[in-house]
Amino acid sequence: MIKSNESLKHQLYVIIFGTHTKAGKTFDLFLIVAIVASLTVLILESIPEFRAQWRTELRLIEYGFTALFTIEYLVRLYCSPKPLAYIKSFYGIIDLLAILPTYLVILFPSATFIGVIRALRVMRIFRILKLVRYLHDSNLLLRSLLSARRKIIIFFSTVTILVMILGSLIYVIEGPKMGLPAFRKVFIGLL
Repeated sequence: MIKSNESLKHQLYVIIFGTHTKAGKTFDLFLIVAIVASLTVLILESIPEFRAQWRTELRLIEYGFTALFTIEYLVRLYCSPKPLAYIKSFYGIIDLLAILPTYLVILFPSATFIGVIRALRVMRIFRILKLVRYLHDSNLLLRSLLSARRKIIIFFSTVTILVMILGSLIYVIEGPKMGLPAFRKVFIGLL
């Protein structure tokens, strides 16, 4: 029984991670079609006329794509010889970022703008086109970002604090009832 489980794991690995086999190419092409279709649904959902008429259908299709991509992510983890390495890899992070927005929208309905992150899934096309040098460069970029994460966190924390201070200052200048015209008068008066 153990051998058949290992055999299934190896077969899945060859199909999912192997772009040189016919099954691997077919799987990747299917995945690209699913990614493009998912992005098309995202675009259609952003058009008010389509959203008004097809909101429920578009949402169900989006949930279907999210389920498909979640299963694909979990199968990749299952058949990967080093699951933790896959999670930390460039495509592992992109795969996770591609499925998280829908779950976040389900938990926090006001977070619908996060859906744009799903567009990152298009980067999987590099695997189909066999642009290995770009894959290497993307891993280099990821390693660089990880090594500079403290500086990045400090930078974003500083920007966040500045935005909060300046936003509060604008609110104090404008007042709750004055609105934007009052801010413009004050701002033009300072110039």
